[in-house]
Amino acid sequence: MFKDDFCIAEGSYLLSHSVGRPLKSMERHFAEHYLSPWQDSNKEPWQQWLPQIDAFTSALGKLFNSPSSQFCPQVNLSSGLTKLVMSHPQLQREHCKVLMAQSDFPSMGFAMQKALPSCAQIVFIPEEENLSELSVWERYLTCDIDMVFVSHVYSNTGVQAPINDIVLRSKITNSLTIIDVAQSAGVLPVDLTTLDADFMIGSSVKWLCGGPGAAYLWINKDQLAQCKPKDVGWFSHENPFEFNINNFTYHHSALRFWGGTPSVAPYVIAAHSISYFAELTVNKVRKHNLAMISDIHQYLSEFVVSPLHNSQCSGTVILFFDKKQPQVLTALSKANISVDERKYGVRVSPHIYTTKEDINALIKIIKQALKEFD
Repeated sequence: MFKDDFCIAEGSYLLSHSVGRPLKSMERHFAEHYLSPWQDSNKEPWQQWLPQIDAFTSALGKLFNSPSSQFCPQVNLSSGLTKLVMSHPQLQREHCKVLMAQSDFPSMGFAMQKALPSCAQIVFIPEEENLSELSVWERYLTCDIDMVFVSHVYSNTGVQAPINDIVLRSKITNSLTIIDVAQSAGVLPVDLTTLDADFMIGSSVKWLCGGPGAAYLWINKDQLAQCKPKDVGWFSHENPFEFNINNFTYHHSALRFWGGTPSVAPYVIAAHSISYFAELTVNKVRKHNLAMISDIHQYLSEFVVSPLHNSQCSGTVILFFDKKQPQVLTALSKANISVDERKYGVRVSPHIYTTKEDINALIKIIKQALKEFD
């Protein structure tokens, strides 16, 4: 049973849209590959640490079906997005026009506003639009759009965007594409070779169960040569150990976005977890996720406000109980069932470590709470 592989306290944990649970084997792996080289030898540990970054990008390559050289570690998505936008000539020219959604995570909008030239225009798809419908994207993604930013999943609504169709549309309009997989990586399959977007940003903290601090940036090989990052450091250099202050040459791979002395610990943890899911396969995670979601849809259908169809829903179900919501949340908390609340309702995210018993308990407690309210 997959639950046995993860650190799960007593109760039901349904918050993988926020922070995924760590693998039980993580502590041993971290000690072996990070602490031990530092603690147990008088040698400099970098020669043992740096291969762990390679392990991180290799694991990402397997997970997303892309060469590892197209990935670059990042501290977080905001930093990665800022570096990317400031690096590309199409996004730094006068009167650049970018398309986003009002439902995107605010941090992405903050970064975009500061990274673009002051004369650039950001067009926001209104919040009331159905972002799972291609027709909506077709109306807004016009030939004057230089770049479209797409969240594969919108965290507050549980909506899945049709990224493959959007990318195809962007090629017609000659618009660059950036796909944000923060809320989908590890639960919704993404094949970057087939997708053929221009860029992707993501993190490890949610469904990939890899903790914070291990984000990543992916660059399409056809875009790499045009990208000239401004936020660089010695690890952005083709030869980081050349130590010639008068000579800088961009790294030939996506590592040109890396920057200065890298952190290592977050990537040791994340590489281990991502490797687990790459081996397990995201298709298996999604199949299990949909089975759990189906039960929620069946027994709590009148309260579901997120999409019902498999192609439009994310890994998260949004439930809205109106005036009864505080009582429902209190009852779930007392039963040690972990969920959270956002603008549109209660967010529930079944992962591979969620059991049918967990979902049955969720449904039972909610029904009891609603009955007591009446």
